[in-house]
Amino acid sequence: MESNNSFFVQVALWSQIAGAIAFLVVLVVMFLKYLIPAVDANEKARNAQIADAEARRTRMQTEVAKARGEIEAADRDAAEIRSRVKHATELDRAHALDEANAEGARIVRNAEGELERSRLAARDRLRIEFIEKALAKARMQASGRVSDATNKELVDATVDDLARGRG
Repeated sequence: MESNNSFFVQVALWSQIAGAIAFLVVLVVMFLKYLIPAVDANEKARNAQIADAEARRTRMQTEVAKARGEIEAADRDAAEIRSRVKHATELDRAHALDEANAEGARIVRNAEGELERSRLAARDRLRIEFIEKALAKARMQASGRVSDATNKELVDATVDDLARGRG
């Protein structure tokens, strides 16, 4: 019986070895059939994500460089605009000053002309006033100094001068 027993022990041992080998074979087959394709698919998906992220990063870097170029162009344009505005304001200021100076000179000329006209008018009024006063005084004194005969001679001489066109 011992030989029967050892046979069964040997069968049991070999069955465990065969089971272990079958398990390992199934494990390797399942690893190769399911796990490796899943890992490959996962790797391809991750590689695609990385490639997509790198492409997006490259696009963003390009856009950033483009945006920086646009910012620099805008800064240059702004500086040029500020320069033009400064130049234009200086020209406008100079033009306004020239116009104000010309207007001031015109007003001074007009005022000088008005002053001269006022002087002439005042001189004429003063002359008229002196003449009127002189005539009034002359009338008062003439009546006592000039006789009727002298008065007639003066009037006749004046009328003759006026008739001849000397006056």
